[in-house]
Amino acid sequence: MFSDTHFHFKHFVDEHPDGAAFGADVLERMARGDVLFGLDVGTRSDDLFARVQSVQESLDEIGDNNMRAKAQHLLRFSAGIWPYPEDIRNRQDSMTVLRETVESFREEGGASAKRLVAIGEGGIDHHWNPSGADGRDRADFDDDVYEGERELFEMQLEFARELRLPFIVHSRDAFADTLDCIRNVGYDRGVIHCFSYGLAEARAFLDRGWYLAFGGAVTYTKKAQMDDLDALLAYVPDDRILLETDAPYLAPVPLRGTPNNPLNVSYTYEFIAARRKKTPAHLSKLVDRNIRDLFGI
Repeated sequence: MFSDTHFHFKHFVDEHPDGAAFGADVLERMARGDVLFGLDVGTRSDDLFARVQSVQESLDEIGDNNMRAKAQHLLRFSAGIWPYPEDIRNRQDSMTVLRETVESFREEGGASAKRLVAIGEGGIDHHWNPSGADGRDRADFDDDVYEGERELFEMQLEFARELRLPFIVHSRDAFADTLDCIRNVGYDRGVIHCFSYGLAEARAFLDRGWYLAFGGAVTYTKKAQMDDLDALLAYVPDDRILLETDAPYLAPVPLRGTPNNPLNVSYTYEFIAARRKKTPAHLSKLVDRNIRDLFGI
């Protein structure tokens, strides 16, 4: 089976009627499939301990001790602040909470503290859709909030540099601002999560040393845009590509519109491998090698 470099475990477990039992089934199937790596990604300054607890509740549901141990071993965590307007407005306080949370986890977590392998996701989002799940409205982004979003992103990049950890970048409809913030900080270690731009933008990030992660949204590509996607996927070097689900969001075709989970990443591997004219197994080996290099596992 295949590694998933970005999902939100507590979200997809909380939204499922079977809760922790469903999470246990997902984790056990990942373990039985010899998955190398699964990354549970943070979005709130104070969510790390609750997310770890959610994972533990599912691990406790796995009856096979060997599979439970394998599932625990493959799981890693990040901690970060998604660009919610309230966190942008209160960015100093949010960063203080994030720092305190991470420091507490690293001090109190014992051996499990090593499971924190990245900062993020954080970044810039200018996708204005008030009726969407994120409820983002341009009217909420006056000049102070607009600039504050950049500042919050840069503060987190600096924090990742302090900890010598990779950063998980959220960038949607905001390429220029994202790249500008990265240049301002000068920290180029991490991944552009759920990459949704074109070849020119990919080149700009890759030239600075970033990895690009592709999720289920690539399977939504229309036929008229497939040549552009093929050119993009062919351009991304073997040593810079990652794959993810962003579960419970962005389920790949043929599951589009349903709640997503890390098991579904296989569809994205199959799709991208075919576009790159390789086998899914070959792509999986590349991604796992990149995971080891980026996250140091």
